[in-house]
Amino acid sequence: MVPPVSLDIQANRSMRKWTRREQVGRVLFACILPLFRLSPRPLWGFRRAILRAFGARIGSDVHITPSVAITIPWNLSVGDRAAVGERAILYALGPIMIGADATISQGAHICAGTHDFRDPTMPLLKPPVTIGAGAWICADAFVGPGVSVGELAVVGARAVAMRDVEAAAIVVGNPARTVGTRRMDRG
Repeated sequence: MVPPVSLDIQANRSMRKWTRREQVGRVLFACILPLFRLSPRPLWGFRRAILRAFGARIGSDVHITPSVAITIPWNLSVGDRAAVGERAILYALGPIMIGADATISQGAHICAGTHDFRDPTMPLLKPPVTIGAGAWICADAFVGPGVSVGELAVVGARAVAMRDVEAAAIVVGNPARTVGTRRMDRG
């Protein structure tokens, strides 16, 4: 028999999870967000400028579509020429680092936040997520808190990566499992 669980939700809600500065930043970003969302798709530089104004480290020629959901921009780092597709979620409660030339496809969810379910107060945890250079997070895939996806790896469509993905590995399914290796031969 499983012992009853006694959660202390009130203690969780009363915990201070954000500094005053972070709270103000989140409110200000929410006020600017309509400009980001309503900007025409080709205005890549405009959206990069908004994110940089809020502390995101955004490389050159980065393409982030207007429908991307970004929780806390100052926790976001995106390398040169990377792309983030329609309706992707960058849940950046903790740091999210996306390498150069990486692709985050439509509907993908990169999650750098969770709760410690073993503690009755369920404190907020903010483990970093790293997406390596040249990696591809395919449509509707989920990359969980604390996960590192290696360079040139592929997390297949709708895959759920809750553990690190090795460089050049191709993973699919829930939970994600390796089915091959990405080869980058030309010609």
